[in-house]
Formats: sequence, structure tokens, C-alpha cells
Amino acid sequence: MKVTRLILFFCVLLTVTVQAQTFRGLDKSPMDMAYYPDDYAHDRKFAPDKIKGETAKVRVIYSRPAKNGREIVGNLIPIGKVWRVGANEAPEIKFYEDATILGKKVKAGTYALLAQANEQDLTIILSSDVDQWGAYSYDPKYDVLRVNVAPQELSENVENFTIQFAKGNGKEVLMRMAWGNGMVEVPMVF
Repeated sequence: MKVTRLILFFCVLLTVTVQAQTFRGLDKSPMDMAYYPDDYAHDRKFAPDKIKGETAKVRVIYSRPAKNGREIVGNLIPIGKVWRVGANEAPEIKFYEDATILGKKVKAGTYALLAQANEQDLTIILSSDVDQWGAYSYDPKYDVLRVNVAPQELSENVENFTIQFAKGNGKEVLMRMAWGNGMVEVPMVF
């Protein structure tokens, strides 16, 4: 009887010890995902009439840092240096079919989405070097595309960095990236 109780005690102790593992807390810059068509992953299963048989064109997986009262351009986004668009890992942009961005062809595939803030515009960079933390290991030899877009001023503040896609003219899709009171639009044609 004593042996049985002792064995039972150790089994309970072992179970409690195994279940007492800890996990780190929620990241300060949670990940998000944007599709074109908007909400594609959800709608293709639960609202197919909303997408009317359209297939996914592009998807971005990125982290959403908060402004938290900080200056963005020149501080969080350095001028003249390559920056991962968002926070943490360099975002991944996946093209489900070939695209043209400001007259430059991009093959279907997955790329790291980077940028460089300049005095007057923003250089958007697609790199074949995916799975990188930040832009610390950025190497221009992996550049697939570099285009410049002009920033626009927003009338309202966007607290968390955001990427969304919108329908443009004809076959054009606009990738909109906004943070603080600034935004850029990157036109894509599929």
C-alpha cells in the first residue's frame, strides 16, 4: 500500500512538473497578414460570393509595431538605410502570379519586403533572401526589384504600422503601407 501511494505521489509530481512549463509573453509587435483580394483566406471558404471566384494575387505577412509617441521617419525608419518593413523578421510578400510593379516585372514567388527612406521618397525593395531578422543581413545582390514611391500625408494618425491592399484601376492593385500620418501606395498589375 505504501509503495502504491509513493508511486502515485511521484506520478502526480511528474505530471505537475511537466505541465508547469512557461511561455514568453505576447510580442509587442504582433504579426498580421494582408491579402488581395481582401480577406481572401476567409472569404474563399466562408463567403465565396464576396470574391466571385477571384483567386489570390498577393499576400504579405508582417509585424505591426506601434508608434507609441515616437518619431517615425528618421528615428524608427532610418533615412538612407535599408529597413525591414514593420518589425522583427523581414516581412514576406508572396505573389501568386507574375506581377508588374511600376513597369518592372516580378515573377510569382515569395520575397522579403524591405524599404529605404530617402529625403523625398521611399525605395521599395523585394529581396530573394527570405527568413531574415530585420534588415541586418541585407545584401543588395539578392535584390529582385527596387522602385521608388512618393509618400502621402494622412489626415488621421495610424498608431500601428499597417499594410492593406485595395483595388486600383483595371487590373491594378494598390499595396498601401501606413504609419503615423504617412502612407505610400505601391501599384501592382496582375
